[in-house]
Amino acid sequence: MAKGKGKRKVGAGDVASNRYASHRYELIERLECGIVLEGTEVKALRESGAQLKDGYAAIRDGELWLYSVYIPPYAPASRENHDPERPRKLLMHRRELDRIASRANERGLTLVPTRIYFAGPHAKVEIALARGKDLYDKRQSIRERETKRDMERAVREARR
Repeated sequence: MAKGKGKRKVGAGDVASNRYASHRYELIERLECGIVLEGTEVKALRESGAQLKDGYAAIRDGELWLYSVYIPPYAPASRENHDPERPRKLLMHRRELDRIASRANERGLTLVPTRIYFAGPHAKVEIALARGKDLYDKRQSIRERETKRDMERAVREARR
């Protein structure tokens, strides 16, 4: 009997991760940022359920903002809840922000959130400077992944 395809878990310590980002983009550089949240957002993140799939980061007026990231409403808060898809400010040192801004202005580069996690009491977002993959690149990475999987399978069977 085949194993059921259940919902995949995020990495250890992660609240949410964007596993699809590595399929759609070539991730060039990863950076850690703080995130400005409301109280109900922090509680909702601790309960998990955030979604990063369509999220992106952009620099507006010299500040880094996170868009289209869904943090579900916190059920016990009822009326005092936050807007699930509101833009959220990301915190980064000015020097790092200027360096990333100059690189992001290059043709075809974008900022993509790859995971949200807690470092102690603080929520952090890992963003990646990324370049979109062409269809050919996607096919090639799938082919490489399948080849690697086949080689590992052959090694395992040879050890038996």
